[in-house]
Amino acid sequence: MKRKLKLILIAIFILAVHNSYAQKDPVVKKIIEIGKTDNQCMDHLDILSNRFGGRLIGSNAYDNSAAWAASKFKEWGMEVIMDEVGSLPVGFNRGPWFGKMLGGDNIHLHFATPSYTVGTKGVQKGHVLLEPKTQRQFDRMKGKLKGAWVLIGEKNKGWPIDYSEKAEERRAEIRAENAKIEKKNDSIRRINWRNRHGEQVELIPLKEEPALFYKQMVDAGILGIIQSAKLPIAAMYDRKNLMDMTFETLPEIPDIKLNEHQYKTIAQMAKERQRFELEFDIRNHFRMGPVKYHSVIGVIKGSKYPNEYVIMGGHLDAFDIATGGVDNGSGVSPAMEAARLIMKAGGKPKRTILVCLWAGEEFGLLGSKHWIKTNPEKLDKIANMFNRDSGPTATTSLSVTEAMWDDMEKICKPLSTINPDIPFTLKKRQATKRPKTPWGTDSGPFAVAGIPTMEFGKTDHFGYDFSYREIWHTERDLYNMSIAEYQEHSSIVTAVVVYGIANLNHLLSREGYYIEEGDKKEMTEK
Repeated sequence: MKRKLKLILIAIFILAVHNSYAQKDPVVKKIIEIGKTDNQCMDHLDILSNRFGGRLIGSNAYDNSAAWAASKFKEWGMEVIMDEVGSLPVGFNRGPWFGKMLGGDNIHLHFATPSYTVGTKGVQKGHVLLEPKTQRQFDRMKGKLKGAWVLIGEKNKGWPIDYSEKAEERRAEIRAENAKIEKKNDSIRRINWRNRHGEQVELIPLKEEPALFYKQMVDAGILGIIQSAKLPIAAMYDRKNLMDMTFETLPEIPDIKLNEHQYKTIAQMAKERQRFELEFDIRNHFRMGPVKYHSVIGVIKGSKYPNEYVIMGGHLDAFDIATGGVDNGSGVSPAMEAARLIMKAGGKPKRTILVCLWAGEEFGLLGSKHWIKTNPEKLDKIANMFNRDSGPTATTSLSVTEAMWDDMEKICKPLSTINPDIPFTLKKRQATKRPKTPWGTDSGPFAVAGIPTMEFGKTDHFGYDFSYREIWHTERDLYNMSIAEYQEHSSIVTAVVVYGIANLNHLLSREGYYIEEGDKKEMTEK
């Protein structure tokens, strides 16, 4: 009887130790202590955003930021993998841009240009014309096109006007349709003139297409095209033509996206045939290709299960109309700081932690897709892929499956000690259908491969009125838009959770995470 009681007490003691391990782990305690007293998350973001700026793949800024991130991982005692993802036929660097209206109110112009579009040839000044929509209109103004800035239709969506052969074929079809409409309208005008004192027949609207005479206007010598842009101005890159560019076949004219309020004023002045000019100085520069680009992967080697993995990170690249302070500096900097905290606290996790700073997310998840494709042997051994790519708000929750619950409850227990004013909630996650195509961030390819992609829930906990849509791919994606107190808190949470998963005695269960095709069929039959 005594022996049986003794065994029961031992079992209770072991269970108690196991249940409190994560909370009392000295490494976890140290991570929290360093994270609260010497957090460097915003220092990392300062360097990424303000020293390097917009980090487009193919740019010197991206190359420099990748080299810097690799150097920091090495400085912290980590191994580094520079994972070559691919190359671009040409590279691109953005310089300053300026513009003003001469005449009228002499206003300074608020505008941007998409990446991989050309700049001006120094300071260029010219008159303003409204674009032609029919061949007759083009012929009437073709002598005046040389040296003109041309206002084109539709609203800017962030992309430049497509000048490819396919786009030109479409324009030719629309021009032919407009020629037919114009003839019908000529007949309508004659009818209306004869019946000018009676009821008038409405003219048939012409087909709309911005820069309908793009190639003809370029050949005629225009300085560039100008399109109306909602605020804040969005500017992405030339996705339609980039992969076919060579250094000899770059775009020929600037593609300017102008503040919609200024555009409206200038368009009205052009309609009234007022005499004024616009002056632009746009310093977009290209690099000889091919230009290689790499994902930067920091490795904290596992001590017991080195071939099992926990992945955290975000995409290193950022559009260069601003500085990528949020998209995705707010994802990269907490991941880097989480890695530093683990290393500084003396963490020696049982399984390997990969800190992945992905390349080319903005160009179509290029880095994450490449890693999935080239590491098939690792896919079944990944506990979770943590991806941060949705803004600088506070990490406040995590949704986990029933099979993960006990492990994650123990791992997350210390999170309440970081900042009592930012509580952390663990939620139950229901199984979801495994996707067949990636969603629009780097966790997408991992989900398609069947890898758990638990993502931290985030909230603007103190009500700082953060709006992701305000900065997303726009000129406002700056360092000061990230919220330091949220970023620092999130880096500590990430470090504790990732380290805890990496330190389990077993691989985190995938049971019930995805509904596979077989599971769905079985559930339907039942």
